[in-house]
Amino acid sequence: MAIVSLTSAAAERVRDLLDRDGKLGSHGLRLKVVGGGCSGLQYQLGFDDQVSDQDSEYKTGEVRVIVDDRSAVYLAGSTLDYLDTLQESGFKVENPNATSTCGCGESFGA
Repeated sequence: MAIVSLTSAAAERVRDLLDRDGKLGSHGLRLKVVGGGCSGLQYQLGFDDQVSDQDSEYKTGEVRVIVDDRSAVYLAGSTLDYLDTLQESGFKVENPNATSTCGCGESFGA
């Protein structure tokens, strides 16, 4: 079962970025929760080709998703979306575990 689901828009954007960089076959999207931000925790997204014993890995279409075990506790049941509108642009995490968020939406508390 996926820890984080990706909307079709998010999966397509990640696939496009990986393909643009020639990393579609070798890298996956790593989602991580780290300390920081005004609410205490923040999301970190990046591309990674390393998977350790402390990671969960699964595929969404052509995209590999990698989440470490510590982050999985905070991310379980979340959805990653990609928005490209006049008001918002970028990846957005809908997290049912977040008990509070900061005004800018960059960090959360759990």
